Amino acid sequence: MGDVLAGIHATWEFESDSVLIRFERGIRTPKLFQALGERRIPHEALASVTLTPGKRGTVVLHAIPRPGADPLMEAAAGQLRDGSDPYRLVLPAERETLAEYYGDELRALLTPEAKVPAEKFLVAAPQAPLHFKAYDGKASFDGSRVSFRWFWTGASSAKWKAGDQSFHIQELNGVEWRSPDVFDGYLRLLRRDSGLTAFPPPPQSAQADQDPAAVVFGLGYGPVHESLPFAAAVLGAVRTGSAAPPDPAPAHPVPVAVAARRDPADIAERIRHLGDLREAGLVTDEEFTAKKAELLAEL
Repeated sequence: MGDVLAGIHATWEFESDSVLIRFERGIRTPKLFQALGERRIPHEALASVTLTPGKRGTVVLHAIPRPGADPLMEAAAGQLRDGSDPYRLVLPAERETLAEYYGDELRALLTPEAKVPAEKFLVAAPQAPLHFKAYDGKASFDGSRVSFRWFWTGASSAKWKAGDQSFHIQELNGVEWRSPDVFDGYLRLLRRDSGLTAFPPPPQSAQADQDPAAVVFGLGYGPVHESLPFAAAVLGAVRTGSAAPPDPAPAHPVPVAVAARRDPADIAERIRHLGDLREAGLVTDEEFTAKKAELLAEL
């Protein structure tokens, strides 16, 4: 097709095998669009294309991905607001005829499998490395491992007792993302007992604030434009199995270790918080001593 359709916050470039969506930058552009930068959706990844009236004298051209085709939309699981859907192009109503033309052109390119869920991801996942601050910890993903480093100000005693966490993608079965725009938002890593770890994963907790494989969101912590691309990147890596297998498990279970040297002030603050937990009866003397020694070893 080789044509371009410019709308509000985005421009669609129609190529021979795909639609390249380039998002504008600016204070009015949704933050998720700015974080994504651009999105390329192959024709084979499309389920349908619709054109509907929008708000305040606009029309909306919507390219709807097939189920299972896009890790971003799979991670979102229907929780994205319309204004944050990267596949909705909003245009002034006077451009409806042009939008209808391009919509018809796209519909003519839909494959026979358009109504069938995709067997693999057809749209690229956001690129690692990625990180964001949740309410109770910092989440990092380097392309092969997801790490959670707990904040003493927000992490529950259960997470402090478990220690900072690190998961290879081959230990994971998927992710569960609940939008921070709703009550009790979180990102949970879904684990599997694959034999790659030294010990089986603990039962998945129903409460994300008590689950060491989850981080919880709060006001200003884990916003959609940071946590959703992160979740999609992890999900994409899990489904494609693109990372090398983790190192063989040691003979005996050991706490997750952090290679980088820590700030002494941070270590001191963590030990103080552990002392508060012990005083409150949430941590035993033995647990306090063991965790204190582990923290001091990171200096």
